[in-house]
Amino acid sequence: MGENETGAPAGLPLTRRGRETRQRIVAAAAVLMFDNGVAATTLEDIRAAAGVSGSQVYHYFEDKQALVRAVIDYQANAVLDAQGAHLDRLDSVAGLRAWRDFLVEHQRRLGCRGGCPIGALGAEVAETDGVARLAAARGLRRWEGRIREGFQAMHVRGDLAPGTDPDDLALATLAALQGGLLLTQLQRDTRPLEVALDAMLDRVQTLTTERAKPQSGPGGRTRGRLPPRSPSQQTGARYEQPSTIDQPGVVGR
Repeated sequence: MGENETGAPAGLPLTRRGRETRQRIVAAAAVLMFDNGVAATTLEDIRAAAGVSGSQVYHYFEDKQALVRAVIDYQANAVLDAQGAHLDRLDSVAGLRAWRDFLVEHQRRLGCRGGCPIGALGAEVAETDGVARLAAARGLRRWEGRIREGFQAMHVRGDLAPGTDPDDLALATLAALQGGLLLTQLQRDTRPLEVALDAMLDRVQTLTTERAKPQSGPGGRTRGRLPPRSPSQQTGARYEQPSTIDQPGVVGR
């Protein structure tokens, strides 16, 4: 029996209580898979953690693979929701650096455990479950899209040097973020994430500087000025975010 878009068995729309039960199962699975990985997490583990019966698990999910796919979508939503306020402000160097500080501080609070919830799940199932791989790729594209929105806004305003491609800049930023998260997880040190993101944001700073380079004016005078330094550059202080990012099992935990 297949599943419809709500996650219920085909032909069986979910009630409010059903949606809550399904969500509880997915949330419990997300925590366990984040902590232990997909392979080491059993349906029995999930059933116990969610406080439901085995029949309830199978009512909402055909098998473990179906549940894994639901967890990937759940984590993608959690990742974007946790960063929402920052993702809305990626149209300036200051906003980008505040986002960088948020991501680094989040990893520090996690003890550098878990890496990227979307990327880690996707990597684990990529060669065994093509549907799950595509779900993870879709989640990362959504993340990339939010980053791209900021660069596109800068591009439209003329804040970036001529010839800058916002699409490429967003993809490179996400790639740096994913690589930094992986190395941070393996080394249990936030330095790789800091270095990777700083390299990208320094590049963005350079692009804004090139756009604002002084040009020779009448009488040899120059016009134009460099963009202001961000608060994190001026003070070295880290951006503080409310502790809503501490929910277990998601990037915003």
